[in-house]
Amino acid sequence: MSTEALAAVSEINPGPVIDAVLGYRDTAAMKAAISLDLFTLLGEAPATAATLAARTSASQRGLRILCDYLAVRGIVEKRGDRYQLSPTSAVFLDKRSPGYMGSIVDFLASPEMVALWLDDPVAYVRQGGSLGLANMSPENPIWIKFAEAMVPLVIGSAEGLAAEVATWPNPPRRVLDIAAGHGFFGIAVARAVPDAEIVALDWPSVLKLAERNAADAGMAGRYSTIAGSAFDVGWGSDYDLVMMPNFLHHFDHETCVLLLRKARASLAPGGRVLAVEFVPEEDRVSPAWPAAFAMMMLATTQRGDAYTAKELGLMARDAGFAGASVRPMPPSPASLVVFED
Repeated sequence: MSTEALAAVSEINPGPVIDAVLGYRDTAAMKAAISLDLFTLLGEAPATAATLAARTSASQRGLRILCDYLAVRGIVEKRGDRYQLSPTSAVFLDKRSPGYMGSIVDFLASPEMVALWLDDPVAYVRQGGSLGLANMSPENPIWIKFAEAMVPLVIGSAEGLAAEVATWPNPPRRVLDIAAGHGFFGIAVARAVPDAEIVALDWPSVLKLAERNAADAGMAGRYSTIAGSAFDVGWGSDYDLVMMPNFLHHFDHETCVLLLRKARASLAPGGRVLAVEFVPEEDRVSPAWPAAFAMMMLATTQRGDAYTAKELGLMARDAGFAGASVRPMPPSPASLVVFED
C-alpha cells in the first residue's frame, strides 16, 4: 500500500459518526453541571470530586465521572485529581462572570425542545418542517422560558444593533420592536439613543417580562407595548425604525415578505427596517454556526430557515424595498440585515 493510501486510511475513523449519534451525552452533561452549579464552584478554586461532592450533596462517583467527561470534551481541565475551568468556561459558565450564559440550557435543553428534536426527526425531515410547538403557538409558556433564558445569547447582537443605530445622522425617535421577547433589543436602542421611545410587540404574557426589564433599566417612561400576534394586530405608524430581531427565520419566503411589507407600511418618511439573522454563505455550510442554524429551524418551526444574503435580498425586493445588505456583528454569529428603500 502506498504512503498516500496509508495516510488516507489512518484518517478514517468512526469517532465523528459515533459522537454525532451520541450528541445527547453533551446535552445531559451540560444540563447536570449547570444545575449543580459546578462551573461556579470550580471558578472559586480547583477542586477534587470529593470536594465537589461535599459542596453539592451529589455522589462523588457521579461527579468524578461527570467532570472527567467534561474534561474529555474540553469544557473543564484536569490536573492530577483536581478539576478547574478552561478559559472558555470561566467566561461563559461561571455565574460570577459578566459573560455567563448557562441560562440558555433552560430553553435549548428544555423537555419541550428536546422532544421536538428527538421524538420523530424523520417526520420533520419528510415534511420539511415541524408540526409541533413551532413559533405560532399563542401564549405558550415556552416563550416565557425562551425570553428569560436566552438573553446571554442575544445581548451582544442587541448591543451591536444599537451601536449601529447610534451612528445615524438622524437617530430614530420612534422605534417598533417586533417579537420583542425579553425586550433587550429595544432597551439597547433606548440606551444608545436617549430620545428614542420604544414600542414592543409580542404575546401579552411575554410583554410583562419585557416591561419589567425596561423598568429595571430605567426605561419605563419610554417603553410601551402592543399585545398580540404580529400577523393580527395593528402595528401603528410613523416609526423611524422597525426592528425584527431573530424573527424572519421562523417563516417561509412568502410570510417574510408579508411581514416586511407590513413593516415598510409602518415607517415614517425616511424610516428604516433592521433585522438580526443568522446568515450562511451561499454554499449553506459556512460559517458553521449560521449554517447549522437551519437544522434548528427545520426541527422547531413549520417553514423556517437560515436565509442567505441573496434570499434576504429577494425578500426585500418582493416587499417593495430596493434590496437588503448584510453586515456581520462580531463576536456574535448573527448579522445585521438592513432593508434599503
